[in-house]
Amino acid sequence: MTKILIIDDDKATATLLRTLFEIEGLEGVVCSRADRVLSDVRAEHPDALLMDAHLAEVDSLHILREIKADPKMRAIPVVMVSGMDRSAEFLAAGAAAFVLKPFKPADLMTVLNHHIPS
Repeated sequence: MTKILIIDDDKATATLLRTLFEIEGLEGVVCSRADRVLSDVRAEHPDALLMDAHLAEVDSLHILREIKADPKMRAIPVVMVSGMDRSAEFLAAGAAAFVLKPFKPADLMTVLNHHIPS
């Protein structure tokens, strides 16, 4: 089963995303702490990451850069989400896609399905 690591510190959002993924036949695993992202990626071996741009006052841009600098993680597609359009900087740092909030579940799934390895 395809596994998506949901990186979001908003519990309600993470729960909704996990439910959406289950409905779509995907496994959703939640990481709610910025300081756990890298270790959770290594432990979970997800097929893709869905990461909020802001985690408990932390800008996720540096986390994305760390993921893309690691040879064991750089191939994992990272889809970034934010309420502010920061697409240029996240795409330049290696994100596979950027989705502006609020988004429709179907639109998010289209983006994810495009980037999940077959």
